[in-house]
Amino acid sequence: MKIRANLLIGGVLFATVILAGILAPLLAHTDPVMDANLMFAEEPPGGEFWFGTDAQGRDIYSRVLYGARISLTVGIVSQLINTVIGVCLGLSAGYWGGWWDDFVNGLTNLMLAIPSLIFALAIMAILTPGLTSLLIALGLTNWSFTCRLARASALSLKSQGYVQAAKVLGYGDIRIMLTQLLPNMLGPIIVIGTLGMGGAVLAEASLSFLGLGIRPPFPSWGSMLSDARDQITTAPWISVFPGLAIFMTVLGLNLLGDGLRDILDPQSRTRRA
Repeated sequence: MKIRANLLIGGVLFATVILAGILAPLLAHTDPVMDANLMFAEEPPGGEFWFGTDAQGRDIYSRVLYGARISLTVGIVSQLINTVIGVCLGLSAGYWGGWWDDFVNGLTNLMLAIPSLIFALAIMAILTPGLTSLLIALGLTNWSFTCRLARASALSLKSQGYVQAAKVLGYGDIRIMLTQLLPNMLGPIIVIGTLGMGGAVLAEASLSFLGLGIRPPFPSWGSMLSDARDQITTAPWISVFPGLAIFMTVLGLNLLGDGLRDILDPQSRTRRA
């Protein structure tokens, strides 16, 4: 019952954010960048402005909707990059072993020793702030957990009978890894990827809050929180609604990942029971 609840609640929350981003041009009341009117600055929620306005008189509701596009893009694309890097390194290291396994292990331990957000901050400080730089920074910093998972799975799977049969049939190493090993480790990888997307959304918000993410005036939930720091006591709604959007997205992804883990990895459900 708990599994269904996690999947249902997480799926509904995440689907709501996806639909908000996709339908933003239809649902938004104003242009999130161009439609600024100081006459309506810091209007409280209600009437024409459902979520109120910010210090520049921009509609917060419209900016939150468009901000979902950036957060989802960063979460999905950066986690895809992490997954590809982690699976390629971990799968090859676990299957081939030897010096390559030692090298990948050392590189993974090095990445785990460096806080991912600090590493992303260093990359963003070198690159020009923007969406592309943000994707590169977050895509290169969180692959180590996926790598370890893929390596452990490859080590346990490569001795299975069907892998040995594939070798007898003349399959090459790459073909064996792609057709025999990878399909049998997709479940845990999907779970860790779903959970990682929530972390990527938080990381994007943190970097944008520090001024190293999406450049103003384009709407990003993190940059909206950063802009609202001076009005947090006089106009709290400016920070409340983007904060709620981040909370709802991350909570939905975590619940979705937890539910998928219980379905795709029955042993984890048994251990927790």
